[in-house]
Amino acid sequence: MAQLSLRGIKKRFRETDVLHGIDLEIGDREFVVFVGPSGCGKSTLLRLIAGLDPITEGEFLLNGQRMNSVPPSRRGIAMVFQSYALYPHMDVYENMAFGARLMGLDKDQVEAQIAEAARMLRLEPLLRRKPRELSGGQRQRVAIGRALVRKPEVFLLDEPLSNLDAALRSDVRLEIAKLHRDIGGTMIYVTHDQVEAMTLADKIVVMNAGRIEQVGSPRELYETPANTFVATFIGSPRMTLIDVERQGGSLVMPGGGAVALDGLPEAARLKLGVRSDAVRLARGADGQGFAGQVVYTEYLGDNAYVYVRLADGALLAARTAPNDLYAPDVQVTVTVDPAGAHFFSAEDGRRLAP
Repeated sequence: MAQLSLRGIKKRFRETDVLHGIDLEIGDREFVVFVGPSGCGKSTLLRLIAGLDPITEGEFLLNGQRMNSVPPSRRGIAMVFQSYALYPHMDVYENMAFGARLMGLDKDQVEAQIAEAARMLRLEPLLRRKPRELSGGQRQRVAIGRALVRKPEVFLLDEPLSNLDAALRSDVRLEIAKLHRDIGGTMIYVTHDQVEAMTLADKIVVMNAGRIEQVGSPRELYETPANTFVATFIGSPRMTLIDVERQGGSLVMPGGGAVALDGLPEAARLKLGVRSDAVRLARGADGQGFAGQVVYTEYLGDNAYVYVRLADGALLAARTAPNDLYAPDVQVTVTVDPAGAHFFSAEDGRRLAP
């Protein structure tokens, strides 16, 4: 069992505030992903949980016990680093055994736990190889296995896939998801890749500039983003934000046409958010939507994305059928599916209810 409570966590490096009061509850056996742009504080928060850096203000509780002054080795937490951090002079077996021996486990316990971890991660044929003899994906599995041997209550993974190529990232991502199901432990995973967050997480924590913007399931964040930052960070292609003015039942883009939508917020000025699957394109300009000009088309086999420059300069992505391609510079009219429209405040970017 591993339940974590972060209460008012702040971190300061000399005169620089990095985290500005983090409040977060993580339940037993949850797979939680911290996601955000580089420099948002997600890896710093992970290091505070691990005990590698001291907390400036606030409390970290594990199963109700205060951990602020508990050394890393006694927290029951194992961390997998971005750089693998394998000992080059040790083979796979010794790399996996090193931490377990430091914990004082006897030889039989170490051997049993290495055998179990090697089986789960398909490392049995590699146990006598040195790290230089392994591929990037194999090294990452060894780093995960080293953490697994310690039988921790909490696994921390700091961008573990960032050094792998695209094919390996997909493979190892599946292995991590399966590992979580097999061991049932609490996992906290840090990444800047929102695709990893959406595919792995039970709960996503979106961070920006040392603060939490929103916490929720992948579906909640995708369908009801709390503000424009979350809306544009979660989802690929990213949500397009269009500055519009409400005139009756229509949203008007100055110099770029208008669309009629039901259930508009009361604000006179707002930002309309639309994802690629809520956009409809028609060739030519008929005055029944936003005017735009095709920039380029991405053909992906099973579908295509057409990128359109609107009158206000926004670049909008529209998903189309793979055989419905648009040539560059073609004039188009953009309409919006009302069910896929999101509304945000023009002043502070918060989500507005219809």
